[in-house]
Amino acid sequence: MTSVQSEQELLEQLWIATEEEGRPGWHPGTGLSAGAEALIQEGLASPQSGLLVLTAEGRRAAAQAIRRHRLAERLLADVLCTEERLIDEQACRLEHSLLDGLSDSICTLLGHPQFCPHGRPIPRGQCCRQMRDSVDKLIASLCELQPGQEGRIAYLQMNNPRRLQKLMAMGILPGTCIKLLRRSPSFVFETGFSQFAVDEEIAADIYVRLSQAP
Repeated sequence: MTSVQSEQELLEQLWIATEEEGRPGWHPGTGLSAGAEALIQEGLASPQSGLLVLTAEGRRAAAQAIRRHRLAERLLADVLCTEERLIDEQACRLEHSLLDGLSDSICTLLGHPQFCPHGRPIPRGQCCRQMRDSVDKLIASLCELQPGQEGRIAYLQMNNPRRLQKLMAMGILPGTCIKLLRRSPSFVFETGFSQFAVDEEIAADIYVRLSQAP
């Protein structure tokens, strides 16, 4: 691992500790590592009461590092169909080769996913705010499809466990073939030998890897 990669890994650890776990900072142990010292010199972190704490600039850099890693995970899972046990390891290698501009292109390609395959949030990028369509999507939510479009379910993005369990009990699972039949008055789709109707809120959370780009 290069020094730059080590710094990026440390930025991600700091982000998770402070932004997602609610801790005041990250405890470096018995002494500062070379990566921690480099972050301090670059103004990305500062030592406070025995903890390493992100600066404002550090939070922005850490958010981008987390974004690259989790977009890499989505790319590996949704497009390259990588085995789940290998996703995190491969994402660690891939993220370091992603420039911010390339990250935005991948994000647009995937349909601006909000969560990684493990359910952790992906920090939003400029492309998400602008919702650029400069790259044809390989993955889109069911509510974005037109009647006749089909593909395979890439993932279900839902914060409602009961609703998620209901869909899974209906056989609406990642990898399942799906075809949109109608958009109004509800979204009617076909999967297997069955047809189902859902409202727009649910359709927006079913992401499909398209057989043909829209």
